[in-house]
Amino acid sequence: MKQSRELSFDDDGRPVLITRAAPAYEEQHRQRVRKYLTLMSFRIPALILAAAAYGIWHNGLISLAIIVVSLPLPWMAVLIANDRPPRRRDEPRRYAAANLTQLPLTAEPAALQPRVEEPPQPEDRGRADDVPS
Repeated sequence: MKQSRELSFDDDGRPVLITRAAPAYEEQHRQRVRKYLTLMSFRIPALILAAAAYGIWHNGLISLAIIVVSLPLPWMAVLIANDRPPRRRDEPRRYAAANLTQLPLTAEPAALQPRVEEPPQPEDRGRADDVPS
């Protein structure tokens, strides 16, 4: 069967997407790694810039400001890289409060009631074994 060029490729020559399937996991992972490396690539130049700024101006505050700005970069890079792609409108939601059911209580009734402490009983003072020697 011969395929028509108009039906399988767009104007730029790229193949036309004919499915609504999510991108492959490997492709998503590659994109997340690329975002992480892009953000982390600013960290080392920022530290080098801080050292150069201190060498040029001999002002520790400028270097400290550059370092402080670069401190949250690894944290931000991890959060952005671990973020999943946005959920599509037609993707089902997993949580449904209407589907929750009350589980039957399986414990014995005595275990479910609060414990009542009985007051201590006065001891019998007339026993012979209590006599001090």
